[in-house]
Amino acid sequence: MAVQEILAGLPWWVKWVAIPVLVLLVFGGIITSLLTFVVGLLFKVLLFVALVAGLIYVVRKFTSSSRSGGDW
Repeated sequence: MAVQEILAGLPWWVKWVAIPVLVLLVFGGIITSLLTFVVGLLFKVLLFVALVAGLIYVVRKFTSSSRSGGDW
């Protein structure tokens, strides 16, 4: 017996309200921890990219000013 056959005889509110609520109750902790991990990882990646870009900017700023300052 397939899942579609089982769900075919149920009212709409069971399929679209009760089952998603049960899924959230049972797997809510896993879903929350997974989302927290993904958002935290994304934040760390963006922070890393911003720090590397800042470092490249500072290094280029000082190397170009030291190069132009030494040519007198």
